[in-house]
Amino acid sequence: MTYDLLILGSGPAGLAAAVSARGRDKTALVIGGRWQDSPLARAERVDNYLGLPGRTGAQLLEEFHAHAQEAGADFLVGKVISLMAWEGFAVTVGSQVYQGRALILAPGVVRQAKYPGETEYLGRGVSYCATCDGMLYRNRPVIVVGRSADAPHEANYLKELGCQVTYVSPQQPRDLDPAIPYVKASRLAVRGEGTVTGLEADGALLPCAGIFILRQTVAPTDLLPALETENGYIRVDRAMATNVPGVFAAGDCTGGPLQVAKAVGEGHVAALSACEYLDRDHQTS
Repeated sequence: MTYDLLILGSGPAGLAAAVSARGRDKTALVIGGRWQDSPLARAERVDNYLGLPGRTGAQLLEEFHAHAQEAGADFLVGKVISLMAWEGFAVTVGSQVYQGRALILAPGVVRQAKYPGETEYLGRGVSYCATCDGMLYRNRPVIVVGRSADAPHEANYLKELGCQVTYVSPQQPRDLDPAIPYVKASRLAVRGEGTVTGLEADGALLPCAGIFILRQTVAPTDLLPALETENGYIRVDRAMATNVPGVFAAGDCTGGPLQVAKAVGEGHVAALSACEYLDRDHQTS
């Protein structure tokens, strides 16, 4: 199925966008984590959301999610690991691909410092997607840098493919195949000569042909390198449009203030702008 709107992010901005999209009779798929795992869900009290003072963050999110669900939005719990702009947009979640005619980015603030050499060797041995690239390294040594809850399962999958896997993370992973060697390390750097040749882990070089860096979320600029940013945030105009046609952004990812009310407002604006974009595109096609 091709959706009118793919919404990446299940927080206040993404849920508000879904409600507005459904109000314009557009189909919408919200992709993100469980709302219960959101940082907002841990807020003990939110006093500045108009008309609803004194709610906990969890109460607000539960009501937001229920509203979007009742409006008819579809939901998918998962992490987007790749995005392709072609005849609209196609995103990969796990081993499945989902398509949309327009895209709204609402992932919140993705704070993740790059490892030395990571950007330089992206696509030349560094990957963010075991499902996408695992077969390229069958019978070859690879390293999984585990920074997400599902990273051990991805490492197990690579081993099943026939890769020679080593797992590196600061803490002992759960659910990792006991046959996969584990290296405890936190100071990491990608090394290579044209392509990846190894990972430096706390000063020790671990030779390998590929490195899978598996974080909890993938930054929007890693999914869409053409995306313009300013001071670490996605640059948008008053319509919440980015520099990429058909791509809009809302919420904390566009900058401060990092407030629920601002995120909800931007989510509505982004969805209305995306709907207008789709309607114009339909008229000209």
